Amino acid sequence: MKLWLITVMTLILFSGCTSRTQTIKLQNKNAQQALLIQKQQAKIDALNDRLTAKAKARALSKARARAKARQRSTLPPPPKKNIKLIKVEDTNYTSGYMYPKAAKKRPNPVERVATKTTNPFMGKAECIAMIGPEKFSKYTQIFGSETASLKRCKMLKAMKQ
Repeated sequence: MKLWLITVMTLILFSGCTSRTQTIKLQNKNAQQALLIQKQQAKIDALNDRLTAKAKARALSKARARAKARQRSTLPPPPKKNIKLIKVEDTNYTSGYMYPKAAKKRPNPVERVATKTTNPFMGKAECIAMIGPEKFSKYTQIFGSETASLKRCKMLKAMKQ
């Protein structure tokens, strides 16, 4: 039994030592790989910065070129009149120069056609003769008075002429 106990203890002792050395080796290898990854990431970041700077410069130059092209294409036309400006001072001020009167074009007058003048006063008898007694009574009921139906008759007469 003593022998058995001693062998187990030695096995535990050696197995513990070997696992520690293996873990230390793995930790060292992991640390080296982490450093390598950090260096590569720094290089990638530097390249990305260069690419974004170049892309921004290209976009800016394209925008400037577009703006110049737009500016060239949207120039206003030259003025139709050649106006010579004079320097206005206290001694040579004229209101005619400062506030010129533009010649206004007057439209051609339209000739008025002579219309037939109708008698503005229409009597009840004339209205009844024109539209008939049935319509006259109907208009009187609708509008509420004979004067309103007389106005309606005047309107109808004006429309017929």
